[in-house]
Amino acid sequence: MATKTRRTQVPGVAAMQPDEAHMSETWIEETLYDNWGQRFRVVRELARVRSPFQDIVVFESDSHGRVLLLDGVVQITERDEFVYQEMLTHVPLFSHPDPRRVLIIGAGDGGVLRRVLEHPGVEKAVMVEIDGAVIELSKEHLPSIAQDAWTNPRAEVIVGDGIDYVARAPDASFDVIIVDSTDPIGVGEVLFTDSFYEQCARVLSAQGLIVNQCGVPFMQADELHETSLRRAKFFPHVSAYVAAVPTYVGGFMTLGIASKASLAGQDVQSVRARAQAAGLVGKTQYWTPEIHVGSFNLPPYIAQHLPAGKA
Repeated sequence: MATKTRRTQVPGVAAMQPDEAHMSETWIEETLYDNWGQRFRVVRELARVRSPFQDIVVFESDSHGRVLLLDGVVQITERDEFVYQEMLTHVPLFSHPDPRRVLIIGAGDGGVLRRVLEHPGVEKAVMVEIDGAVIELSKEHLPSIAQDAWTNPRAEVIVGDGIDYVARAPDASFDVIIVDSTDPIGVGEVLFTDSFYEQCARVLSAQGLIVNQCGVPFMQADELHETSLRRAKFFPHVSAYVAAVPTYVGGFMTLGIASKASLAGQDVQSVRARAQAAGLVGKTQYWTPEIHVGSFNLPPYIAQHLPAGKA
């Protein structure tokens, strides 16, 4: 689950003053930026927990179904989670020629794990989430996100430190690494460092690749730029693709991708053939072979923040 920006200026639930037409309404207000934000009308609050790592709130909204917040910032909503989860998963797995071993770091709601396991060629999916409370609350209050992924025999779910797991993993032990973390602040900061990307390059196979969210570049261009430069120290090919997630305000979200082999030359026909073989054509809500290929065609205001000559 992705935190798109820095911490909220107005945390948690804000009880708005009722007007004459609505005598009692409760809203959650997310202030992602100092001068811009979004809010949700709350039907009911389902959980509020302070874990050793972060504040966790799950509530049912009037417009977006159930919503998960970490430290006051929206991570996923039931209404639009498919956009982020499908693009974070299907693009890297169909970009790699034969992904069999997948490592997921973060993604405690289970949505990425579910999509990874939709690929029949994946033999093992290891998910490492540092905050076990996120997993348990997602199982209880957001069961539609992961569905039956938690009990899939190909899945191994570990509550632990993803940094430590990668540091201990053998060389070339994974084909794809998917990092679904918060922004480079707080608990997620260590997942955006040189040492982390160096270790990821070590544990990836010869054609391995890594993908992670890089924020909304209209408002967070520095995050995409700096993260791409770090990955370029350890991977010969560094790029990004985009997804339009309604509740990640600010326009396109970028998903940074770094690989040992070139991803250039992907075409709709070959991606479609692989998707048909996997049984996924017609079963997604956002990702398609056309969207897959087109998502790498970046607007200039985004492309300018990538390192030159590394695609």
